Amino acid sequence: MLRVLAIVLTLLLFACSSAPESRYSQTHDSIPARLPTADELVEPTPRSVAPSRQGNRTYSLFGRTYSILPDARGFSEEGMASWYGEKFHGHLTSNGETYDMYAMSAAHKTLPLPTYVRVTNLENQRSVVVRVNDRGPFHGDRIIDLSYVAAYKLDMLDSGTSRVKIEALHPEPQNQQLAVTTPMEPDASPQYYVQVFAGSDQQRLQREAKKLAETYQVTATTRAKNGLHAVMLGPFASAQTETLLQQLRADGYVDVFRVPVSL
Repeated sequence: MLRVLAIVLTLLLFACSSAPESRYSQTHDSIPARLPTADELVEPTPRSVAPSRQGNRTYSLFGRTYSILPDARGFSEEGMASWYGEKFHGHLTSNGETYDMYAMSAAHKTLPLPTYVRVTNLENQRSVVVRVNDRGPFHGDRIIDLSYVAAYKLDMLDSGTSRVKIEALHPEPQNQQLAVTTPMEPDASPQYYVQVFAGSDQQRLQREAKKLAETYQVTATTRAKNGLHAVMLGPFASAQTETLLQQLRADGYVDVFRVPVSL
């Protein structure tokens, strides 16, 4: 009996000692095994987008409460920047996307998600445009956490941190017209709607449809579907639909899909 108890205790101690301390497989962050490719060094084009459905509420962490800025227009800030890489690669960001250390992205404590910003390394005057889609950093006096590829382009990997200037970029909506508003040949007949999301609160969805119509300069409506109300954009031609799907997914609407007009 004593031998059995000893074996059980040993197994329990082993299980406790081998359990991971967090959801990350690494204890400390690290530099990835390869350098960015030329395509990965291309910076995103700033555009007016709808706020993400996640990550834009007031939150508290480490005894502090952070209120999200209602509008980032004119926002500018100077301070220390850091970067994050391999440890966080493939994990969810604060707005529900997947962190890609080879994408031009960043984390900020209070900017709306997403916000496009220009980050200038004040130590060498190099700059990069990134899309803020995460929260942080929460260490010391740092004001922004850059993706690995953005830090690479700013030449701050070796130092780990650098003093930077952040400037929010907000193009006007009239400059953001999509190709979906222009007929395309030979595939010009409307064949598909784009469904963004669905739910039971019709009034809320109607407000979301109006916001999407203004942001993307397209027709947006709500339709009864399977006992719910779906927000639909369009209809569009096939090639136009693909263009819009790519842009919506890049802006955080990861569950969008197309619906044939005939349905």
